[in-house]
Amino acid sequence: MCTLFFCFILDLGLAHAVYPDRPIRVIVPFAPGGGTDLVARTLGLTMTEELHQPIIVDNKPGGSTIVGTDALAKSAPDGYTLVVATLAHAVNPSLKVKLPYSQDKDFAPVILVGISPNVLVVSADSPYKTFQDFLAAAKANPGKLSYASQGGGTSAHLAGELFNSMAGTNLVHVPYKGAGPALTDVMGGQVDVMFATASAVGSLIEGGKLRALAVTTLVRSSTPLLAKVPTVSESGVPGYSAGSWYGYFAPAGTPISVVNKLNAVIKKGAQSSVFKNRVESEGLVIKTGSPDDFGKFVKSEEARWRTVIKNANITAD
Repeated sequence: MCTLFFCFILDLGLAHAVYPDRPIRVIVPFAPGGGTDLVARTLGLTMTEELHQPIIVDNKPGGSTIVGTDALAKSAPDGYTLVVATLAHAVNPSLKVKLPYSQDKDFAPVILVGISPNVLVVSADSPYKTFQDFLAAAKANPGKLSYASQGGGTSAHLAGELFNSMAGTNLVHVPYKGAGPALTDVMGGQVDVMFATASAVGSLIEGGKLRALAVTTLVRSSTPLLAKVPTVSESGVPGYSAGSWYGYFAPAGTPISVVNKLNAVIKKGAQSSVFKNRVESEGLVIKTGSPDDFGKFVKSEEARWRTVIKNANITAD
């Protein structure tokens, strides 16, 4: 039994304990239309079904994901704002002199969704028919072969410098203002190769304009277009791995019960046929786990890319 006032307070507390009871905002720190946007919007469908609340995707591009990430850091730690982070989150501390947030204190890891390969591509007219052809030529001609990227400090740039350090080569970096012009010059033969994202080159490989020599993840891609393409690691540079990734963060201080609930819901969505079918073109290898698993993964990414960036004297454009 309880008094009317006590029951009212109890009911009010229970009402506030229910999560979620309003829409959830998911920040995508890129413009609409890219791989991160696809991940957020597709998982948003299954999250809506499971949580019975709308998922609002908020695109906040700028500053190599810093604008959107900072918006998350300054949000209330209540589970109603998330960000979809990528490799940029792990490398920005090593590329930027100062960040507007604390990398170590302002974020609560929720879940890693998956890892997507870059693809080592050459022109359809390139003399390099296999990865082994390219590797042999690169070792025999130090400083004479080039690789394109969409800009300094991008995933393609980092993948190329990691390759140089692990393969003992000296590929010359040629930065561009975006993936489009970089790939145009690779197709035209002005630059020898590019470590490009799977989403950027899928249609060009399928259309016969580019040849895929290898993928940069430790395991082969499951997407039909790339399933027969070997990994760099298995083809002559053991242990090489330079995949892009997607994962969710909440603001630091978000209740662990809320983080765990979001983890379970996103994990279920990532295993759904809807999600798997839509991310197939990205070559995404789905890899989920606990919030702690994701936190450790990001720390390991920060450490290994910090070494690559320092050794190669990489700076952001």
